[in-house]
Amino acid sequence: MSLACKTRFTRRLTLGSYAGLLVLFSLWYLLLSPAQSDHPWVIWLVHLLPLLAFLPTIISGNPRGHAWLCFVLLLYFLEAVVAALVPNTRWLGLIESLLLVTLFTSAMLYARWRSKLTKAEHDADRV
Repeated sequence: MSLACKTRFTRRLTLGSYAGLLVLFSLWYLLLSPAQSDHPWVIWLVHLLPLLAFLPTIISGNPRGHAWLCFVLLLYFLEAVVAALVPNTRWLGLIESLLLVTLFTSAMLYARWRSKLTKAEHDADRV
């Protein structure tokens, strides 16, 4: 499999799992298991806004931004594991964990392979 093909595959996987995570948070915190407060949308925003801050990076395909996203995803993973241990949110935590592992892996591989591809294209242009 060529480097360009790997890059395209991981980019699609990153976009899909990123969108899936946004949808999951929206369903979870607004419909399926909203917080027992007057303002469940606040909890939803606390979960969504840090991810939405990476939206321009994800759309543009910036490898460095994908690597930084992976650092932020580690915090989300901690929360997902805790949610998976609580009986009321077990299945939501497991789904979140699966999406986070997929997003983390695909974003990190995309960052690596995209950087290598860019370097190879730059070296080829120099010759």
